[in-house]
Amino acid sequence: MSGPNEPIRLFVCHLWAENDDYSRVFEYLEAPGTFYYRSTSEPHLRRPIDKEAQREDLRRQIAPAEVIIVTPGIFLAQPELVGFQLTFAKAADKPVVALEFFGSTEKLPKGITDFADEIVGWNDRLLTDALRRQARHEDTTRWDTIEFKLD
Repeated sequence: MSGPNEPIRLFVCHLWAENDDYSRVFEYLEAPGTFYYRSTSEPHLRRPIDKEAQREDLRRQIAPAEVIIVTPGIFLAQPELVGFQLTFAKAADKPVVALEFFGSTEKLPKGITDFADEIVGWNDRLLTDALRRQARHEDTTRWDTIEFKLD
């Protein structure tokens, strides 16, 4: 079990190659500068040729994660492969945070909504709050401060 000061271990669904959605997730995670995480995803590894070897490698990457992130672009590119990742995550009792389509109000595929514990838009604060809630059950209640001048 991880303590509150330990980085959150997360797995971002991938297809053994970085793509725009995959890279964008990390841009959003790093934007606040105060969210500490460790990715267990290894898309840069050479993709195993055999289907069962691929699945075993994905299980190895997902197992240490506290929370899984899935994007619709990656899911639509290879629904069977990402579906396997989500199915294993749920079998291993891992929460899934799904991101909406980037820059679109298109409805998420059922293959994502069936597994998602929480669905958020592409916003660094929404994403990091969802990850804290799902991975550590941390209360992320925040207050916005609005500054204004009275003349």
